Amino acid sequence: MSELTKAAVEALLKNIVDPNTGKDIVSSKLVKQVSVDGSKVDVSVVFNYPAAGWHDELKAAIADAVTSIDAGADVHVDIGLEVTAHSVQKGVQPIANVKNIIAVASGKGGVGKSTVAVNLALALSAEGAQVGILDADIYGPSQPRMLGVSAKPESRDGKSLEPLESYHLQAMSIGFLIDEETPMIWRGPMVTQALEQLLKDTRWRDLDYLIVDLPPGTGDTQLTLAQKVPVTGAVIVTTPQDIALLDARKAYRMFEKVEIQVLGVVENMSTHICSNCGHEEHIFGEGGGRRMAEDYGVDYLGDVPLDRSIRENADGGRPTVVADPDGRLAGNYREIARKLAAKLSISKRDYSDKFPSIVIQNN
Repeated sequence: MSELTKAAVEALLKNIVDPNTGKDIVSSKLVKQVSVDGSKVDVSVVFNYPAAGWHDELKAAIADAVTSIDAGADVHVDIGLEVTAHSVQKGVQPIANVKNIIAVASGKGGVGKSTVAVNLALALSAEGAQVGILDADIYGPSQPRMLGVSAKPESRDGKSLEPLESYHLQAMSIGFLIDEETPMIWRGPMVTQALEQLLKDTRWRDLDYLIVDLPPGTGDTQLTLAQKVPVTGAVIVTTPQDIALLDARKAYRMFEKVEIQVLGVVENMSTHICSNCGHEEHIFGEGGGRRMAEDYGVDYLGDVPLDRSIRENADGGRPTVVADPDGRLAGNYREIARKLAAKLSISKRDYSDKFPSIVIQNN
């Protein structure tokens, strides 16, 4: 039996690999402190992205590593979370109380992007983060229905709006301000101005992540987002079908041109699951999202099957992650959310708040 020392414990911890980043927990600086007092071992781990779904497995792995040295060791693992802000496109100022803004785009309608967006937001929240969602589709807002919210936002100062809350998410949408059946017959400039106001005039409260559910296409709304909104990264949602992939590739190229990093690709409706027999088949093709990710050298974040319950839950105002939190589908969304947040955690950080302001005075 080897001696139980701090160095010995740290050496063993280097063998534990974070499945979301592919790096060991020591070199990725998740392990903040190791203390050994006789047979008592305390390990402090602080994540820079939400990963509550992996915490129990990680604790067990650390305990197994330590007890491989001393079977009678008393191991205590403390896990914390400190999400940091990451860099955005040049010339755009960060928004107060929002650390990271993640755009969810598709390039094409009908691929289930809004359903993916709300479930990813809820999954990030379930993993431990403070999360908000902005419905950027002015013409066809869907988040109010999906979140089961029909109230109108308050304004405490007559200038800004308080986000509405649903399932621990802070949310804002033009759909909160108008009747559900009222069409928005607006030209492009009015739409882009409305998007800016919804984003910047909302009093977001200490968000780790703000998910922006973009409308399909690569037009005025997307251009406004690229030029005036501090976007940390984007996620492309597609189906395996070639027609959907064509527009998904256009969405990728758009973000590439405006220098917004694409964090990865999500393939929605990857397979169809029969509600009667459970048979699973690739009715829209197979592997299209993965091939796209490989072609552009970005991460393939995961896939979600075409399942009737996802549609029913969204229409009923209780998205899958909250309707069936322990089910397979919620597990899919949470795994994608962990990979997404982990990818963002290893990208360039924003240090603007670390530098003091320079004031020149005439004496």
